[in-house]
Formats: sequence, C-alpha cells, structure tokens
Amino acid sequence: MHIFPAIDLRNRQVVRLTQGDYDRMEVYGSDPAAVARGFAQQGAEYLHVVDLDGAKDGALSNFETVAEIIAATGMFVEIGGGIRDEARIRTYLEQGAGRVILGTAALRDFDFLKRMVDKYGEKIAVGVDAKDGFVATDGWINVSAVRGIDFCRQLQQAGVAAVIYTDISRDGAMRGTNLEVYKTLLREAPGLAVTASGGVSSLEDVRALAALGIDAAIVGKAIYTGALALPDVLRAARPEN
Repeated sequence: MHIFPAIDLRNRQVVRLTQGDYDRMEVYGSDPAAVARGFAQQGAEYLHVVDLDGAKDGALSNFETVAEIIAATGMFVEIGGGIRDEARIRTYLEQGAGRVILGTAALRDFDFLKRMVDKYGEKIAVGVDAKDGFVATDGWINVSAVRGIDFCRQLQQAGVAAVIYTDISRDGAMRGTNLEVYKTLLREAPGLAVTASGGVSSLEDVRALAALGIDAAIVGKAIYTGALALPDVLRAARPEN
C-alpha cells in the first residue's frame, strides 16, 4: 500500500484542519517545500497536496508554493483543491504533478469529468469527501444529496482509475480510520484504486487498510503531532507487515 503524507496549504503555510473546519486550523510550518523534502528524506515516495484556499474559493493563490513543492523532491505529487477547469489541470500537470484531483467539479459537471478522464487517463483522480455518508463540496462547506458510495460506483463506471475517499468526521480527529466504508467501497466498486483519507492515526489503522487491499492511505495530523513516525508508517504499509 502506498503512503501519501499530506501537505495542506492555506496562505502558503502548512496547516491541518479538524473535520474540515476552517476555524479549527493549526499551522505546522511556513516552508512547505522544506516539509516535502523532510518527508522524502524519511523515505516517502508519494505526496498528497491540497490547496485549501483553492478548494474554498477557486483561487490559485498557492500555485507558486505548489510548484516549489513539486520541484523540491522526486516524489509523485498529487494535487487537489479548486481544480475546476482544464486550464488548471494542464497547468499543474505541466508543472510536474503526477496527477490532479477533481472534487467539486466532478460532482457538479460529470460530463466535464468524463472528458478529462478520456483525455488525461490515470492523471485524473477524484476526491470524494463524505459527511455523514454524503458528498461535500466547496472545501467541505456544502453537502450534496449524493451518497459517497453511489458516487464512487458512478466514477468507476465512467472509467475513473483512482478515488481519494475522505470520511470528514474522522479527518484530523485522531479517531482512527473508517474501515467499514472502505470494505464497502472495495465490494461496491471493484477495480477502483481507493485511497483512504481521514483519521489514520495508528499503525494498526495502516496495517488494517493494507490487509483490506486498499491502494493507498493519506497520513496527516498523526505525523505532524508526532503520534506516528513516518518511517514506521511506511514499514507498516508493506505487505510483509
């Protein structure tokens, strides 16, 4: 199972939100590129970056910071947050991103999503952020009437290769991951590469997700607070562990 340390950006700083609440934000660094280099030095090969300002208002205020992160290491970098048109997809891919994550745009304009998947293939992933089981949009501010599991089925049928599924209630809460929803996803959308996001806070979480056959897991607050050491997480994600 791949491990993606998370770098969430707001005002060009590394931050973490609790349960997606912009008013419950902690700052963990003022040099995101240095944080990325630190993850690479500890053995990480993948990186999950979210532009929280972009997710909320669609602006591109953190673009230079994202470009610095991509340039700082040889890691595979996926980037999400406010990516709602092809120009922005192309901009990030040209900058060297391994893939871009569509969220709000995927739900609101499914035809656009399908066109981008047809054109860019596996370089397009979809972020499905679920609040009480329903897909949230606009930086988790608004909640739709679409069930997360149902949406993932649609995505798999449309040819989407990878989904980052976040249980918002677990995100940043250090309460453990939602294993049941990932079991359901693997059963209901076979063949979809699922990244688990939200609440991964113990090595037991990591081992359990790997045992399920989850493709990847995102680890954020647990490594920033020191509850988990990234090298230990990387070891726990290996099949032999």
